[in-house]
Amino acid sequence: MDNNFFKNIEKKTGVNMKDVFELAASLQNANFKDEQTVRSVIKRVSEIANKPVSKETEDKIIQSIVTDGKQLDFTTLSKMINNKN
Repeated sequence: MDNNFFKNIEKKTGVNMKDVFELAASLQNANFKDEQTVRSVIKRVSEIANKPVSKETEDKIIQSIVTDGKQLDFTTLSKMINNKN
């Protein structure tokens, strides 16, 4: 893709695309049935997005992914992190 495309995304979101690509690469063979792995991913996404995640929200995400078997993707995490309930 065009480098300017990614620079525009970075400018609008404040999210470094290099960090996003590194995270995506690290997820390819990750074990999402392992609680520590999922907690690590949540922490990394939180850091990249510069959006703190409360312990309660983190626990809900863990429950959803590890116990309930929901798929982990950026859309799911974003919805859970931004949920104000």
